[in-house]
Amino acid sequence: MPAKDGRLLRVGVLGCGPIAQAAHFESCTKARNATLYAICDVADDLRLRMAATHAPQRQFADYDAMLADPDLEAVIIATSDAFHVPAALRALEAGKHVLCEKPLATGIEEAESLRGVAAAQGCILQVGHMKRFDAGLQAAKTFIDHGMGQMVALKAWYCDSTHRYPMTDAVQPLIVTSRHARKPAENPKADLDRYYMLAHGSHLVDTARYFAGQITAVDARLLNRAGIRCWFVDVEFASGVLGHLDLTVAVRMDWHEGFQIYGGNGSVLGKTYNPWYYKSSEVDIFHESAGETRRVLGADGHFYRRQLEGFADVILHGAPMTGAGLEDGIASVRAMVAIAQSVRSGQPVRLADVTGAL
Repeated sequence: MPAKDGRLLRVGVLGCGPIAQAAHFESCTKARNATLYAICDVADDLRLRMAATHAPQRQFADYDAMLADPDLEAVIIATSDAFHVPAALRALEAGKHVLCEKPLATGIEEAESLRGVAAAQGCILQVGHMKRFDAGLQAAKTFIDHGMGQMVALKAWYCDSTHRYPMTDAVQPLIVTSRHARKPAENPKADLDRYYMLAHGSHLVDTARYFAGQITAVDARLLNRAGIRCWFVDVEFASGVLGHLDLTVAVRMDWHEGFQIYGGNGSVLGKTYNPWYYKSSEVDIFHESAGETRRVLGADGHFYRRQLEGFADVILHGAPMTGAGLEDGIASVRAMVAIAQSVRSGQPVRLADVTGAL
């Protein structure tokens, strides 16, 4: 656990559900430059238990009361997707910086509504695409930007596994639930095409954008067979790079996630693990000039803690944003909406032309 800095960002976590318990509470307590100042949840039993476990300085049943605390500097929004934008808007209006779980929103216009208030308040909004803080992906990005030359093609895949739950149950903390927890009016899993795209496709799209830049068009197919949903998406990037994305839920094998990238001066092959193992991706970077492959160790694989530290560095010290910013979050939502529209129409879709929600 890193030693704490002298100046710590005072963070409040909204929501005491699974993602907060598995990732964000621990990240706040372990981060070198942040502290778990407050937690907020309407479920009294759940909030009290989390307060006893993680020892925040303050706890709140009312979100507006937490936002009114002058000592609170930033909020992590760890709620269901439907609550992301309303919660982010209220935090920004209160002058608090925001780290919002992915996806930023479920619709394009909803996501774009955050632009004006974030700019007016001068607040940072970062989206929780924590894979950008995987040391293996960061090594690949450095090579792409400074050594690979012109990128030619990118293939990336994100394949959830039928075996993920027994495997993650072995390594995650016991997740505590409450019958008093606030739930969205509509069951998020009522439409599994939509749910899987938001939950898993958001990671895949952001990884592709992180490496290859702006997506301008998609041509997507979806097959639902044998209890498996498989999206194959041909992607057009503004740079002219050829792209192909594979989102499959759920494969009858181990977790299967990774990427291949081909460039003028070398190539990259990456294997990414189930995030709850906190294991950095194994990324082999081939340097054509040296005729050799190199792999970063990535000993620190706590992506959620590293994400929070990057967020805090931006706020406290004016460091460059290395995570996914507001515009990245909006672009990911736009790409997912375009994929859904391409599946329905059977035609390629340009991102500039899409509106609406998944």
